[in-house]
Amino acid sequence: MSTTSDQMSETESNAQEEAYSAAGEVGMQRVRRTRWQRMRISLSKAPLSAWFGMIVIAAYLFTALFAPLLAPYGEAEVFATPFAPWGGDHVFGTDQIGRDVFSRLIYGARNTMGIALATTILSFIIGGGLGLVAAINRSWLDQFLSRFVDVLMAIPSLIFALMLLSIFGSTITSLIIIIAVLDSTRVFRLTRSVAINVVVMDYVEAAKLRGEGLGWVMRKEILPNIMPPLVAEFGLRFSFVFLTIAALSFLGLGIQPPTADWGSMVRDNASLIQFAQYDLTAAFTPLLPAAAIALLTVAVNFVVDWFLHQTSGLRDDH
Repeated sequence: MSTTSDQMSETESNAQEEAYSAAGEVGMQRVRRTRWQRMRISLSKAPLSAWFGMIVIAAYLFTALFAPLLAPYGEAEVFATPFAPWGGDHVFGTDQIGRDVFSRLIYGARNTMGIALATTILSFIIGGGLGLVAAINRSWLDQFLSRFVDVLMAIPSLIFALMLLSIFGSTITSLIIIIAVLDSTRVFRLTRSVAINVVVMDYVEAAKLRGEGLGWVMRKEILPNIMPPLVAEFGLRFSFVFLTIAALSFLGLGIQPPTADWGSMVRDNASLIQFAQYDLTAAFTPLLPAAAIALLTVAVNFVVDWFLHQTSGLRDDH
């Protein structure tokens, strides 16, 4: 009886193995996760630094979008008391001509971030487009564009921007165009370097042999395969453009008054630092926009570092 039972159990186990291999391995259907599910998994594994950066960026975006609702006063509304102390009707006091500092901080988020974002997008359109054309063409056009970009990069960008803004004027349009053109040189070099490794792939050659146009090959075959480094570079370029606009405004050639801007707010209230021994809060007034600039820069870099870690394929062992 024991022998018969052993044989029966062995037969059942073999049948289960056969059923598993036939129905489980061959007939099993894999369900691909949606993009939202993959995003949720990635966010659940994000480090605290990335979460800190995303929360700060979200807060800044919320402030920029709803600035007229959040600000207690108008952007250029002037009150009777210049350099009013903190508290009362003015949380962070007033500036040198009596404008509310807290309201201008809120409006400064919209103006500074909006102009920096528009400038970064334009620089990627110029530099990314020309970089893809140079990587695909690889003829005299590639050499001409590369040497022209080398010449522009040899000139200090801040000094060059100051010279061009002195010539064409410090309007918002000229500010965006000049900084975008100067910053597009970095985008050009990165796009060209990563696209060169893609244009030699077989699927790109097959698209060319099919008679696809240059724009189709760039948009459908090359660009999707070089997006991760470009997205990371977009975050870094935004930080650099943001700091450049703040520096130009501090020097008086950036965003012009009465438009609120964090760089110009540091310049306008810088004289309050010398009164720290009499009123410590007054000395902190020019540090508020400087801290806002620094906080956003650090937050963007935290998110970019996490994104690079995600897309590079590297994983922590501990």
